[in-house]
Amino acid sequence: MSQHQHQHQHQHQQHGHGNSSGGGSGNANIPVSEVYWSLVDKADKKFSKIRDLPFYERQRYDTYFYKVFKVYTQLWKFQQENRQKLVESGLKRWEIGEIASRIAQLYFGQYMRTSEASYLSESYIFYEAILTREYFKEGLCQDLNLANKQLRFLARFLMVCLVFNKREMVNQLVSQLKSLVDECKRTFQDTDFKEWKLVVQEINRFLKADTAFMNTRPLRYSLALDPNTDSLPRVAASITNRNLRLRDAILSSYHHNEVKFSELTLDTFRMLQCLEWEPSGSFYQSPGTKLGASAHTRTNHSQDIVDHTLPPNPRKAVLYRPSVTHFVAVLATICEELPPDGVLLLYLSASGRRSPISLSAGVGAFSDATENITRNLQTVAISSDETSCITSGSLSDDVPPSGQGKGDCMHHRSPCLQFGNRNNGGSNCIYPCDLLPFTRRPLVLIVDSDSSLAFEAIHGAEKGEPAALLLSPRSLAPTVVPDFSRCPGGSLFTVFLTAPLQAFCILLGFSSSEIHMVCKNEAFSLLML
Repeated sequence: MSQHQHQHQHQHQQHGHGNSSGGGSGNANIPVSEVYWSLVDKADKKFSKIRDLPFYERQRYDTYFYKVFKVYTQLWKFQQENRQKLVESGLKRWEIGEIASRIAQLYFGQYMRTSEASYLSESYIFYEAILTREYFKEGLCQDLNLANKQLRFLARFLMVCLVFNKREMVNQLVSQLKSLVDECKRTFQDTDFKEWKLVVQEINRFLKADTAFMNTRPLRYSLALDPNTDSLPRVAASITNRNLRLRDAILSSYHHNEVKFSELTLDTFRMLQCLEWEPSGSFYQSPGTKLGASAHTRTNHSQDIVDHTLPPNPRKAVLYRPSVTHFVAVLATICEELPPDGVLLLYLSASGRRSPISLSAGVGAFSDATENITRNLQTVAISSDETSCITSGSLSDDVPPSGQGKGDCMHHRSPCLQFGNRNNGGSNCIYPCDLLPFTRRPLVLIVDSDSSLAFEAIHGAEKGEPAALLLSPRSLAPTVVPDFSRCPGGSLFTVFLTAPLQAFCILLGFSSSEIHMVCKNEAFSLLML
């Protein structure tokens, strides 16, 4: 680890733990409240600069995060050391809660940029403390501004709990969010809470769609439940002399009416988790520490949360409904930042151009479960003809007009992924040839779409590195008649990639609660052979 990384880790461990300078030294003649509000103003300005930074170009923005963490460290310690004086001068509990909420936001944002589990855990701890100490509760029903702060806090904490797989807390927060929205509607009758009602509907729909995954094994690779990494198959040294590692991932989906919460769709949510290691440090074998715990305890927590025998999680950029130009810009930026031993995983889930006889029902929507199950059970005969733009044997709309070759892959009838309105022609489409320039770096491409087979044309046309392709199937499958009422939302192909045993259960019409745990564990063992 470089000296720069050591300094970053040290700042991360100290932040919010009361170990750095309080910011009040040398200001003995200045009133405590004045020093405090000066720090608040400084923190607010720095926070506003980084709040909307993208989840990529991390090398460029790392310095900004070190600076904002430092000022919030000073601010948090100062209010802890001078709490009584500040309260006497008019400091409100919700103002303390707002600082803690900002810190939690910073930690979650840094988790999304780095995929380091310690940041996610710290965010959870701060949010949990806000909930426990009810920082926003006093005067909640009299102040509309305060009510909105509490609603935003609950929504943000919900996102952290979803990603952290804290399902009991998720259910508790959903209940509180719904109750608060109903209470606000009664109290502030002249105010429209339509947006918050939609948030409640969105999270309820998300949880209902993900029911089959609740109370089961985590989607993350778990050392406690999965085979030891030493027992996993490895590429023989005689085959490759390169020690490549999955370093980055771009996860993106674009479907009409897809199941999502905030800007995290059900499919990208599952992919995000399955690309991580389940945290396994000693912190997870004991109750979590709380906000304001001693410096010694907090420092140990930050160290113990990481299992140093495991490689780091790949960094991930989650793109919700990006424009094609934005998507390509992000892809180019991440390829530029990719280290020499790095592999990039690109996951794309979107509707494509459809054949008149296609049985596709729109991947990810499950608006028609029968058609979606049928589409996802298809099997594919991979063509060896690399001179064709697509795999031979595809259905009508996937076949380019006569005489069309690889150079014409952006023809208006060429198969592609729709990342926008279909009425705007090719400007909202991602074509296989759009990805070819980025095959100069090691690439793993996963395409979940009814036009996925078009991307088989990338094989053999790479610009420098062979690309690994995982494409959802298209051809018709044998009839399977499960209990469609139990089918979850999201793509069944993605379900098989992230949780194959749950996917088989879904096909057979079984819910997780109907399968005995011993039987379930035996099935997992067989699956891992």
